[in-house]
Amino acid sequence: MEKPKWLNTKEYPFKSHFFKTSIGNMHYVDEGKGDPIIFMHGNPSWSFEFRYLIKEFSKTHRCIAPDLIGFGLSDKPADWLYLPKEHFKNIDQFLESLNLKNITLVVGDWGGPIGLSYAINHPGKIKNIIITNTWLWPVKYDWYYQAFSRLAGGPMGRWLIRKYNFFAKNIVKSAFGDKSKLTPEIHKHYLMPLGKPKERKGCWVFPKQIIGSSDWLNSLWNKYDVLKNKNILIAWGMKDIAFRKKELNRWIQAFPNAKVTRYEDAGHFVAEEKPNELIAEMKSILRY
Repeated sequence: MEKPKWLNTKEYPFKSHFFKTSIGNMHYVDEGKGDPIIFMHGNPSWSFEFRYLIKEFSKTHRCIAPDLIGFGLSDKPADWLYLPKEHFKNIDQFLESLNLKNITLVVGDWGGPIGLSYAINHPGKIKNIIITNTWLWPVKYDWYYQAFSRLAGGPMGRWLIRKYNFFAKNIVKSAFGDKSKLTPEIHKHYLMPLGKPKERKGCWVFPKQIIGSSDWLNSLWNKYDVLKNKNILIAWGMKDIAFRKKELNRWIQAFPNAKVTRYEDAGHFVAEEKPNELIAEMKSILRY
């Protein structure tokens, strides 16, 4: 597959790899050698989000960053359900095919539940966990998430996403704490992978599943304690409109021994807004 013309290969100079799933090809980055670092993105992101980290850590580690089916450079089948638990099955098959150990897992947004579900199912393979703005528990009784899921995941939200790429265009921008970091050139790389209405199903399914996948989230949260003995860094953008101080505090309560770093002027996409700071914090964890 040729790289798309809109892709800035100076920003994203990585070789493309593909893993064949039952419903299409999953694109991924696989750079460097050494103990693996797995980067798991959310909605409407892809491996591009982690480019700064991959460039740095591929000097000393094997950096693996998949694009979920329906996102980035992966296939976007129209007839798939795009449920989070189905994304996990793809990721589980993919990572198991690589036969990895001593994994450092970096997660954010929907990459949290999907990536951490792998960690919960294979705790012996996980060494370090880097948690950026995300969650793992059911939120069906939280009015804040009820409202967002109903709006963005309901008929109007689906229409806006299908017709106008509303999530990648508008919600992404509002989620940045420092909007100057989302330049038109960078923003383009979140818009173009979802450039056609038929490519956006994954993007509009996820918001509804914030509530719709409550049972699956609950099943994960009931087992999070298998990760308590891992080296954990919580790196949190305090200006995030999606995951707030309330969610950060729940992580701290769950993992009281975790190292916690707060970025007061960053929002949802910590790897985009604070790459150098996050790299430094991760290095301290990796040396542990």
